[in-house]
Amino acid sequence: MKQFTLRLQVKAQRPVIKLVDFYGFDALLDTGALFPVWVEDESILKELDAVLLMENVEFGGFGGKATGNLYRIPMLKVGELLFPNFHMISCKLNLPCKMILSATMFDDLIYEVDNHNHRFNVSIPDTQSTVRNLVIEDQNGNLHVLCSSGKVS
Repeated sequence: MKQFTLRLQVKAQRPVIKLVDFYGFDALLDTGALFPVWVEDESILKELDAVLLMENVEFGGFGGKATGNLYRIPMLKVGELLFPNFHMISCKLNLPCKMILSATMFDDLIYEVDNHNHRFNVSIPDTQSTVRNLVIEDQNGNLHVLCSSGKVS
């Protein structure tokens, strides 16, 4: 089993990590979220070579329904985890971070948000890869997120 630990920001009231290998952006860990969400200006995504996949997609979250644009970015790295061709929804919000990392990103992994010691601990079972394939698809007007172990293509 592989393991890694990321530091939670001490002064944040919510579990926020710094994505050192992704431009140093801050990301909120949301263990109840289905979709990863970019909450800053979309112009930053475009600078990161993100590709717009769909506009004005409706998704559940934030206490109801929200609307955003679906993007694919070439690579996201969270600690030891690699997410090639990573899908996320862009929906501008006033949060102390650039993005929300969803629970679905860590499917089939073991993770712990340790607020006391300011750590985000992740264990990767031997049956899983550090490479994660996360795709958001529209199926009959409903968005679904799929995340699995895989290979960098």
